[in-house]
Amino acid sequence: MKYEVTPVTAYQQNCSLVICENTGHAALIDPGGETERLLKNVAAKEIQLEKILLTHGHLDHVGAAAEIAAQLKIPIIGPHKEDAFWLNALPQQAEMFGFASLSAFQPDQWLQDNDSVSVGDLTFEVIHCPGHTPGHVIFYHENSKTAFVGDVLFKGSIGRTDFPKGDHDTLIHCIKNKLLPLGDDVTFVPGHGPQSTLGEERLHNPFIKE
Repeated sequence: MKYEVTPVTAYQQNCSLVICENTGHAALIDPGGETERLLKNVAAKEIQLEKILLTHGHLDHVGAAAEIAAQLKIPIIGPHKEDAFWLNALPQQAEMFGFASLSAFQPDQWLQDNDSVSVGDLTFEVIHCPGHTPGHVIFYHENSKTAFVGDVLFKGSIGRTDFPKGDHDTLIHCIKNKLLPLGDDVTFVPGHGPQSTLGEERLHNPFIKE
């Protein structure tokens, strides 16, 4: 697996392009905005974008999803259905945060805990990790020990839980009982900021260190 991370929008949200080197098929994880920039990056490579994967329903993670899906005629997969209310509220989110107007949408497939998603020959395990939002999921590629965790965990921090239906205790529980057991050597790509490893955060992240 290859992947490239492109920060988009004023929120510098990490949009990840994951590529199956065997097949040349690829997916975008959390295309939060800057549609043309993301499409230009895809077009510059000898790859076929086959789907969009969403970790959760916040505007800065989904803002370009519907437009890219419509242009390329590809499906949107995820998040968990508990985030439907966030996707339905996209017009209000865009207005509140000064983004260009957006329409509500629903994905082609909702995800649940222990689902799997394929990208070419790659397989990602779906892990439901509520707390930041109730329908938040992460995508874990076991062979490369890489996790795309959205806004669940950051280098030195954790996701906010003061949004509607956020819950701090649930988030901490999910990090400690679903993420950390994946192993200290797992590299994770957060929704914002630099990458880290689960081992580094287990030892040094003040919110979760043991």
